[in-house]
Amino acid sequence: MQYRFDGPEDAPVLILGPSLGTTWHMWDRQVPELTKQWRVFRFDLPGHGGAPAHPAGSVADLTARLLATLEALGVQRFGYAGCALGGAVGIELALRHPERLASLALIAASPRFGTADEFRRRGVVVRTNGLDPIARSAPERWFTGGFAAAQPAITEWAVQMVRTTDPGCYIAACEALASFDARAGLGSVGVPTLVLVGSEDQVTGPAEARTLVAGIPDARLAVVPGASHLVPVEQPAAVTDLLVRHFSTAWQPGFDTATGHVAMPAAAVKPAPAVAPPQQSPVAEIAPPPVAPQQPQGRPDPYDAGLKVRREVLGDAHVDGVLAEADAFSGDFQELVTRYAWGEVWDRPGLDRRTRSCVALTALVAGGHLEELALHVRAALRNGLTPDEIKEVLLQTAVYCGVPAASSAFRVAQQVVREETTPQE
Repeated sequence: MQYRFDGPEDAPVLILGPSLGTTWHMWDRQVPELTKQWRVFRFDLPGHGGAPAHPAGSVADLTARLLATLEALGVQRFGYAGCALGGAVGIELALRHPERLASLALIAASPRFGTADEFRRRGVVVRTNGLDPIARSAPERWFTGGFAAAQPAITEWAVQMVRTTDPGCYIAACEALASFDARAGLGSVGVPTLVLVGSEDQVTGPAEARTLVAGIPDARLAVVPGASHLVPVEQPAAVTDLLVRHFSTAWQPGFDTATGHVAMPAAAVKPAPAVAPPQQSPVAEIAPPPVAPQQPQGRPDPYDAGLKVRREVLGDAHVDGVLAEADAFSGDFQELVTRYAWGEVWDRPGLDRRTRSCVALTALVAGGHLEELALHVRAALRNGLTPDEIKEVLLQTAVYCGVPAASSAFRVAQQVVREETTPQE
């Protein structure tokens, strides 16, 4: 992982995590003040800012890489502030590695970033068109209109920062956000947490911030007026002041390495009573060995795995719609499809999803199932096939399934590809 330190070597470590499409330079305006008290550690996401282009497809993977880097540097305990995707890493740290965190700040963050469909579609757009459309629209997502107009140099810096990111790593990061969902675990975040958001943030705005505050037991909300998504860049002084105040006052005591618990002051010793207390039952006794639970016979039910794969391939919106329409007549069929088509076949390790999409497209053309074909062209794009690769599959079907079937398939696929790969304004 590409990183840098700033500040005194003997100061406590404060980590600053970046947002998707940015580099550690998004924190440049905070560093001079923060280094008065902390040794600031900044890192770049894979393929961002010239970092090695080794894609990380989950927030857990990014967190593991960060911890491995810190282990190698001898950093055991730290404060952490992260923006957007960097905030997701902070939540993962708090849930999976609480002994490492002294305090936490979540900036422009959310326990669930939009929908999986949105981020997977963004991955399709990047795979088809490169990063230029995403780069050109970045200022609209990151800054208020007034700031972007008044600060053309910073606006251009933002565009170039995205444009020079490795596309494969950007797509993997989109997948990481698509699969991230920490809503059920917020109550387990046990460190003091500052939730900071720009009042004009249209990406992860005040509503998402309030969800974090409502779910995290020791969380406080700060709304920065006149700022959008990349609030540390747009309102650097306000963000710096909030971070200094939070990390100066909410640095949680360290864990006792011998016991694994937070070190607490020893309780005062009470004098022995003048009269011996009555005989009491033993505090603890040896319990009989637990009875091992009976293991279910046969293979596990593949339904849950099938539902997960079905959602990842076809998208939440489609699956939610199909299941909502199911009734007493069609519900058993939907259960069969989820359990056997998706849980038994699509989830098998023998073929990757790209290959399975190629097979599915060919079979649907051969059978003339054009409605299902449109659905699976979208799925193929999500699974990593490019429009050119889909074209080659359909050309192959013209030879083996007939020109009329392939002609109809091309009309369907052409429309889907246009819809899915055209950047949204």
